[in-house]
Amino acid sequence: MDSTGVPHILEHTVLCGSEKYPCRDPFFKMLNRSLSTFMNAFTASDYTMYPFSTQNGKDFQNLLSVYLDAVFFPCLREQDFWQEGWRLEHENPTDSKTPLVFKGVVFNEMKGAFSDNERLYAQHLQNKLLPDHTYSVVSGGEPLAILDLSWEQLKQFHATHYHPSNARFFTYGDLPLEQHLKQIEEEALSKFDRTEPNTQVPPQPHWSTPREDHVICSPDALAPDPAKQNTVCMSYLLGDITDTFESFTLSLLSSLMISGPNSPFYKALIEPKIGTDFSSVVGYDGSTKEASFSIGLQGMAEDDIERVKQIISQTIDDIIENGFEEERIEALLHKIEIQMKHQSTSFGLALASYIASCWNHDGDPVELLQINDSVTKFRQALKENPRFLQDKVQHYFKENTHRLTLSMSPDEAYRDNQAKAEEEKLQTKIQTLSDSNRKEIYEKGLELLASQSKTQDASCLPALKVSDIEPTIPVTPVQLGSAGGVPVQYCEQPTNGMVYFRAMCSLNTLPEELRLYVPLFCSVITKMGCGSLDYRQQAQQKELRTGGMSVSTQVTSDSTQMDMYEQGVVLFSSCLERNLPHMFQLWSDTFNSPHFDDEERLRVLVMMSAQELANGISYSGHMYAMTRAGRMLSPAGDLHETFGGLEQVKFMKRIAEMPDLSQVLRTLPRIKKHIFNPEHMRCAINATPQKMSDAAGKLDDFMRDIAANRRERKSIRPNIVERPLDPLAVPGSGPSRKLISEPKFQPCQMKTFFPMPFPVNFVSECIRTVPFAHQDYASLCVLARMMTAKFLHGEIREKGGAYGGGARMGAGGLFSFYSYRDPNSVQTLSAFRKGVDWAKSGTFTQQDIDEAKLSIFSAVDSPVAPSDKGMGRFFSGITDEMKQGHRERLFAVSHNNLVDVAGRYLGIGQRTSGFAVLGPENETLKKDPSWIVK
Repeated sequence: MDSTGVPHILEHTVLCGSEKYPCRDPFFKMLNRSLSTFMNAFTASDYTMYPFSTQNGKDFQNLLSVYLDAVFFPCLREQDFWQEGWRLEHENPTDSKTPLVFKGVVFNEMKGAFSDNERLYAQHLQNKLLPDHTYSVVSGGEPLAILDLSWEQLKQFHATHYHPSNARFFTYGDLPLEQHLKQIEEEALSKFDRTEPNTQVPPQPHWSTPREDHVICSPDALAPDPAKQNTVCMSYLLGDITDTFESFTLSLLSSLMISGPNSPFYKALIEPKIGTDFSSVVGYDGSTKEASFSIGLQGMAEDDIERVKQIISQTIDDIIENGFEEERIEALLHKIEIQMKHQSTSFGLALASYIASCWNHDGDPVELLQINDSVTKFRQALKENPRFLQDKVQHYFKENTHRLTLSMSPDEAYRDNQAKAEEEKLQTKIQTLSDSNRKEIYEKGLELLASQSKTQDASCLPALKVSDIEPTIPVTPVQLGSAGGVPVQYCEQPTNGMVYFRAMCSLNTLPEELRLYVPLFCSVITKMGCGSLDYRQQAQQKELRTGGMSVSTQVTSDSTQMDMYEQGVVLFSSCLERNLPHMFQLWSDTFNSPHFDDEERLRVLVMMSAQELANGISYSGHMYAMTRAGRMLSPAGDLHETFGGLEQVKFMKRIAEMPDLSQVLRTLPRIKKHIFNPEHMRCAINATPQKMSDAAGKLDDFMRDIAANRRERKSIRPNIVERPLDPLAVPGSGPSRKLISEPKFQPCQMKTFFPMPFPVNFVSECIRTVPFAHQDYASLCVLARMMTAKFLHGEIREKGGAYGGGARMGAGGLFSFYSYRDPNSVQTLSAFRKGVDWAKSGTFTQQDIDEAKLSIFSAVDSPVAPSDKGMGRFFSGITDEMKQGHRERLFAVSHNNLVDVAGRYLGIGQRTSGFAVLGPENETLKKDPSWIVK
């Protein structure tokens, strides 16, 4: 056992070709030869999982065949190990004069992963809490340890672990099970003899005294308060996760201790504002053989560490003494009831993940799924012993000596030291090379490049045909009505006893200077208290009566005009049918009397929000890069950057740094009176047919309750275009969506570089093209998918070593190129250009086009949950007929169309584009006067 990441690199390498499917990279090729709704693989601390899903029976067999062969009979070629794991290679493989560097997909992926301080902390915490066996190492690979892994060790690990005797199979769905079992038996199991795999994880020996430790990380440029970047957390080792009921109890207990403003740890740690938020690892974790519970703070000063430790032990004593209010326990059980009723589109996958850890350690997966039994048993236990939960706290927290206190602080030299350590490792490896080794490295580099550049023959792989795709879409019927003069869309769906409510509230009358505050308003409006409820009681009622209430920004580009868009905020909530009146009462109170008087409460919410945004960049850097690159290309692109781009992250950091938030508090009611106005609102309800008229009645009551908020206000922008909500109605005759048009908008090119404390880049180029209903939109969709699969993937991931990259066509008419966790920047920007040249040259085949179409349709036809049916029409006015038209245009896309749109929209001189790079210091970009450095 070591941290070379062998299970993770193996996960990548088995998908690079197998006995029956020896072509390079069948995994990525199958993405375009199937209608899969999900295909992936991931490595946990003690297992690797290879999940896929599809709605097509033939496709299921194809994918099962490819996955079985990959896992049990992979080629594991040395070349694949170099590409996916690590290799020494010249910076430019065709030039032996360029310096030798480390390359490899997993190597770069893990460098990116560990540039995220939250991830780094979580990894250290697990390694140190469970130090005696497999959990003490990094299964994904510690970047510098990856460089010690040999190809021989990789093959050895496969031979010892990848055997049916050490495997578990899970299927879910309505295809007959017998067929799956037969195929698994014939294609895999029958070719092996049973062995006794020695892969059990022994229990971690319990410590007799608690331990403390300290780790360092890199400073965060976006931290809300640069002087407060410490984390401290106490972690307790609990019981074995195969004890289903004990795990259920401890997971519930964890929620009672930390979830929401009524929980004891929230009151004791978050509200005094010692830190910005709970530590990145918090609460119950059942992903290891023995579970753990962690509690701590991030974004705090070093001087407060002792104080936090004292608060934690004091809070545990308080819980043992006072227990929990009955209503909070009921709220939690209500949440479980909703989770069981709410249908997501990835239910089967979620189940597979839910049972994986317990089953992997020989727990009973069926028992795990019988949640109602656990709830009944839990209620019984509480009834028999009112101190049931307090006794657990006494046993697992108060008397538990297996406790780790881990602190983390930033070190200015951290990044430089990481880079130095990598450089030293590189020099050590280079010094041992003989001339013949060097020659071999150069030749192998050329061989790898040649095989990456060769046109691949994928004919050995199974594939669906375009003719396997359904020609028409099923229709989703909706009824249009109104409640209290507000337009409503009703959609009857099998929602399993749930009601889903949405409202779209226009921002057209909001003064420009308040725009930046809208996301903040959205995140706090349901958390500050309302009506007669303070924020704690409000949180309690939300938990007891609803499946959650949220408010978020919404920017929808028009389907026919590039410079037209609708802007608003969306209210969303769900509830069990019996709680309908309660849910609407909570919304009424939020409209009529939201509380905007508690500056201390606002500060807590602002700090948490700013911390969350800062933490999210290393994970979603490509999204931030694309949003910034599209900012100057369309009015909607500009608003996306304001609401959800780096501009918003910087704004929230500024707010979090303000010593006095009273001005922000005064801004919130101003925003509220513009947004919560029934005059500029429309609603949607998804519920069962039996419940719809009841839901409509309750919505009527709600509209009556909030009628006093109705105001005629003038739009800020002069050009408003009305689009009827009913596409068959005569324009101007009924309710409409009011879009903002900016006919004088001038798109312009802008290149922005954001230096960030990461060792990898996120790169994007965005190009202004055409909206959804345009004839060429479908061709651009197919082009983006085909360029990704047939060109960009090879250039950016295989040759460049980035974790991901490609092109996508956005609904707002922006065509985006991107890369993710990428060691390169300038080279990637030129790969985007080369991709366009490749498309213009037309050297692709009909098979390439058909594969791109399959891949597009697997997304277009991905399942939609009952709660989300009819939403495309509600938000963007895109009807089933328009979707069918888009579908027919996709089917019709030809070779000529693709060459044509590549030249007309993406060619040099034709295009208006924006660029953005987030990443480490970059001399080339800084020297280039066309780039703006932020």
